[in-house]
Amino acid sequence: MSFKTLIFAMLFFCPPVVKPWILRVFCGAQLGRHVKIGWFASVMGRHIALGDYSEVRALTLIKCDGDLVLGPYAIVSSFNLIYGAAGFFVGEHSYIGPQCLINTDEDVRLGRWSALGARCMVYTHGSFLPYTEGYWVRFGAVTLGDYVWCAAGVFLQPASEIGSHSFVNSRSVVGGSLPPGTIAEGNPARPVGEMERMRRTMSPRRVDAAAAHMLRHFSELMLTGIMSVPVETERSGGVRFRHGKKIYRLAIATSVGPTPTITADGSTTIWLVTRPDWRPADSPHWLDLTNNRMTSDRDPIYVELALFLKRYYGVQLAYAEEE
Repeated sequence: MSFKTLIFAMLFFCPPVVKPWILRVFCGAQLGRHVKIGWFASVMGRHIALGDYSEVRALTLIKCDGDLVLGPYAIVSSFNLIYGAAGFFVGEHSYIGPQCLINTDEDVRLGRWSALGARCMVYTHGSFLPYTEGYWVRFGAVTLGDYVWCAAGVFLQPASEIGSHSFVNSRSVVGGSLPPGTIAEGNPARPVGEMERMRRTMSPRRVDAAAAHMLRHFSELMLTGIMSVPVETERSGGVRFRHGKKIYRLAIATSVGPTPTITADGSTTIWLVTRPDWRPADSPHWLDLTNNRMTSDRDPIYVELALFLKRYYGVQLAYAEEE
């Protein structure tokens, strides 16, 4: 058993709090701030670089003989198996959904803000029947550009390449190249539309409307539905409620209209900010939707709202303190 295999096995059983230390000390890994590796998860590569706030969740195994690189805020979810002779490279804010199988006998690369949905499969090497008897063997790196979304159950064959700003629908089979800006589906996956035709042009008023919609959904689903909190809707479109010993107010700093008013009634106000170059003075409770930034404050409602925006609407926010 090689030394790296021994470390890989040891990491699997170690508590998450010591895993980054083990990788630094025994593998020379380059780890950013607040890297997380979950319970019964393990990683290994020739060179390991995990960016700030990147995360490998519980019960995931990554063992590459090439380089292993996760960008800042990249997440590899639970129950994934990623293995092979080459490297695995995931850009910042990208996501690997649960129960994916990824073969890295050739390099697998995801750009920035790209995602593989649950139960996707990626193969860079295809063979079984004897090559010496005339059967084929196929090798090829798999590459996804920036802002690529492969929905649940997509299968990527060796040498697949998907251009930036593209979407591949569920259960599709990609076996070649898809140009940038493509919407594709089927077996084999073929272009059925253009991303620019499907994507709305977001004026300031539309961004305000999107923020109001997300806030209403959070209020209905999380506050009223799951947390059973009575909510009072304000004339401005914000909401007010009590949680524990605190009174909360969720408000929107809109991109148009008068400058938002900061109330001094003792409530904790959490702001969804769509107004350029505005943040509430002396308050850590804001989510800047124009620059995709937030603070590291750990208020439970604040954290829950940020997680809700990420999970249900794809709004990923980086910490402003790290700029």
